[in-house]
Amino acid sequence: MSDDGLAALAAQVARDLTLLDYPARPWVPARTHADGHVYDVVIVGGGQAGLATAFGLMREKVGNILVIDRNKAGQEGPWVTFARMITLRTPKHLTGPDLGVPSLTPRAWYEARFGTEAWATLGKLPKETWQEYLNWYRQTLNIPVRNEHDLVRIDPEEDTGILRLTVDTPNGEKLLLARKLVLATGIDGAGRWHVPDFIRGVVPESRYAHTSEYIDFTPLKGRRIGVLGAGASAFDNAGTALESGVGSVDLCLRRPDIPRVNPYRWMEFSGFLGHFASMGDLNRWRYMRHIFDLNQPPPQDTFHRCVQHPNFAFHTSCPWEWLRMEGDEIHVGTPKGVMIFDFLVVGTGFIVEAAFRPEVAAFAKDIATWADRFTPPRGEGNPLLIRYPYLGDAFQFTERVPGGAPHLANIHNFTFGATLSMGLSGASISGMKYGVQRLVQGIIRDLWLADQDHFLNDLKEYDQPELVSTTWPA
Repeated sequence: MSDDGLAALAAQVARDLTLLDYPARPWVPARTHADGHVYDVVIVGGGQAGLATAFGLMREKVGNILVIDRNKAGQEGPWVTFARMITLRTPKHLTGPDLGVPSLTPRAWYEARFGTEAWATLGKLPKETWQEYLNWYRQTLNIPVRNEHDLVRIDPEEDTGILRLTVDTPNGEKLLLARKLVLATGIDGAGRWHVPDFIRGVVPESRYAHTSEYIDFTPLKGRRIGVLGAGASAFDNAGTALESGVGSVDLCLRRPDIPRVNPYRWMEFSGFLGHFASMGDLNRWRYMRHIFDLNQPPPQDTFHRCVQHPNFAFHTSCPWEWLRMEGDEIHVGTPKGVMIFDFLVVGTGFIVEAAFRPEVAAFAKDIATWADRFTPPRGEGNPLLIRYPYLGDAFQFTERVPGGAPHLANIHNFTFGATLSMGLSGASISGMKYGVQRLVQGIIRDLWLADQDHFLNDLKEYDQPELVSTTWPA
């Protein structure tokens, strides 16, 4: 551990940013409003995507910004809350939040924190270490974040274009005003986590939890745990439960085999990451449909984490067909017979649906989805993908009916819901290097175009002489 190393690295960051500081002039004209200060951009979500977006805007001299997050400081995102993997799933050499500044890369921070030899022997970054890096990143860059601020409603002013944001805080409701809004709210930020109705309506809430929830496995020691799902998070939770001393874990999936191929590794090249969004609708659909069909498998070390326990079993071709409570037991019907559990962990992912998001629910009907813009060829449908929002070139919502909701152009969806339209972006570390730049440049473009008449007048009034003498100096 080296505080001196981190202090030296922070000094290097400051120098690097000074060397790269062109253009250096703040340029966005201020807006005034009778109800308070108007931010140029408010970013909802203080995790990796929100912080990197804020940094990108600050580098472009859009400094009148604010980041808000509903969690306490240091608990933004999943890394120290509900993520139960031991390490990140992405390679340690990833970049993204640094936006091309070498001294801000995860590697530079890790070597300053733990030493170059520790980096050389590191496999993947522990998730808590990644959160520590993000905390340092936020502090070093002095990003303006307000924690325990939860966006609950957006009310657009159609005459001014201003977005009125109602925010819950520890001191009560607060109003924020913004020209642009970025929703950097993660995996479920375009919908909600999904628990099937046949579970939710039958099993008491105290007897099951979604993988996205906080779960205290300590009271479950010696108990029989059923896990539903084939993805990496299902195995992460199974591993955590086993390490906590539960009696047994049976992981059930409807697929005939566990997913083996990770399409995220295929996607990690500049052509896809940088230009997926440039393709037409049909190809974007076909790429993502295939990627979603593959799903993301558990990493090898996560699988080994589970199978090393003799009280772990996984069951393929084993969907849960029905559930019922019999006394204090949960009975689950499967094609392989009835299974009996004491507690269920549900790894059934999330549903993308704007109406499920309280902040946009009031105008969710105005947001265009892929179903409004695209009809898949026969045999190539996907009932979940077709519900994803159909976004513009800078992650902005688009209108279901042209002219019906112009304020949507000022709300940028930088969540996993952007995947079908934009590829890997804010909710994926792998896509941040390209996604953040696309988002930031789109916001800057819109701010510039909105004030183009102001800047034309400013140009006409510009009279700062550069040639100050027409005689040879003495």
